[in-house]
Amino acid sequence: MAKADRLERLDARREEVEAEYRAALIDALRVTAAGRWGLFDHQKDKAARAKAAPVIAALEELAGKIDAMRDTLGIEPFALHAEFMAARGPAAADAVGEPRQAKAWLERLGADVV
Repeated sequence: MAKADRLERLDARREEVEAEYRAALIDALRVTAAGRWGLFDHQKDKAARAKAAPVIAALEELAGKIDAMRDTLGIEPFALHAEFMAARGPAAADAVGEPRQAKAWLERLGADVV
């Protein structure tokens, strides 16, 4: 019974950390939607990359914790982080800009652009 209680607490903590990740991502997306580039790393702008680095590092840290908990619980890896990281990087010349991409992500997550 102790193991079941421990796993239940771990699952509850996982849900809390996932909510924290989602909130941090939404905050970052809102900043990007307002016009700050760098979150999606579409340009090779060192200044924009440096401004986004702490946010990316925080998201990576949270995602690592989430994936470790999910692994212990025997459930699939955290898809939201994988999808976000896949959306980062160089973009085609005809791709939408980062602010528009951030707005699309906010809509997808059901969050207001604010």
